[in-house]
Amino acid sequence: MATAHRYHRPVFEDALEAWKTLLQSRGFATELVWILQENLCFEQDPAGAAGVKLGFQTRFTPHSVEDAKVAYHHFAETDERVVFYRLGANRGRSVCLLLCDAWFEPKGEADGYVRRDDWLISFHPGHAEEIEEVADENRWRERVVRGRPFSAVDFCMTLAALHELKAHGRVLSPDERFGLKILRSMHRE
Repeated sequence: MATAHRYHRPVFEDALEAWKTLLQSRGFATELVWILQENLCFEQDPAGAAGVKLGFQTRFTPHSVEDAKVAYHHFAETDERVVFYRLGANRGRSVCLLLCDAWFEPKGEADGYVRRDDWLISFHPGHAEEIEEVADENRWRERVVRGRPFSAVDFCMTLAALHELKAHGRVLSPDERFGLKILRSMHRE
């Protein structure tokens, strides 16, 4: 027997329009820069919250502007809350990520999230802070990868998952990734 959902996800364009409307109502830019996990740049900062500061980069792991739509469609296939998340502003643009996990289900206004339970989507417009785009390769290489505090952005799409979605129509299992690695190594010999 099929389970009746208590929500109905809109097409990406409708959710995106609601996101831009919310950003505009808060005085934030509606020109968006979508980023993925690999675009995040955590750096040591003793003055920052938990000893790190968050920036982003688009130079070292670039991706397509259509990737936000691909990520949305993948996340929308789950029964978990999808989150449109704004990290901050950069050069008159809003730097955004799409997130998805059950971890967001209890998050509400007190946490900075605007809920649309009829869509099972939340919007996190963030604050009016400027976020730096890192373009220095040395800073990128020396970023904090492990040992940083857990945060909401840990639930965003990875570039590898995005490539698998485009190539295979789904994210591969660890066994499938391992099998592909073996096939590729055998093919090179």
